[in-house]
Amino acid sequence: MAKHIFTLSADWPGGRNDSGTIQSGHLKTKVSIPPEMDGPGIGTNPDEMLLGAAATCYIITLAAMMERSRLEKSSLTMTSEGVVDVTNGVITYERIIHNPQIVLPADATEADVQKAHRLAEKAESSCMISRAVKGNVEIELRASVQKVLSSS
Repeated sequence: MAKHIFTLSADWPGGRNDSGTIQSGHLKTKVSIPPEMDGPGIGTNPDEMLLGAAATCYIITLAAMMERSRLEKSSLTMTSEGVVDVTNGVITYERIIHNPQIVLPADATEADVQKAHRLAEKAESSCMISRAVKGNVEIELRASVQKVLSSS
């Protein structure tokens, strides 16, 4: 069994309302607390990075599953939302909502549409990040599958 080690370096020279930097592979960015949590909003923040990790893991997993299943797509796009609750000073990352939009070619069959829905569901439970946060952060899926409108 092979193990992959990912390394991140962080530098935080100041206090709570300052900013720092992180670097890991191709990722190099400034980080701080977001303005929604009374921070300076410099660079990105842990909330955006968790949402980004979950979203990119999901969409890559879904694309790979569609490819392995030989399910052609015209496009695959997605928006995702992270829901964070701040109550009495306690911050809880409650939920991530993925809204993938799968567009199949005009000649796709009803079976292809159903397969796309099944793969969208399966990708959520197969994604490494979804599995990592399971039991702590709810992952909600609102998949849309449609066919390209034929231009006749």
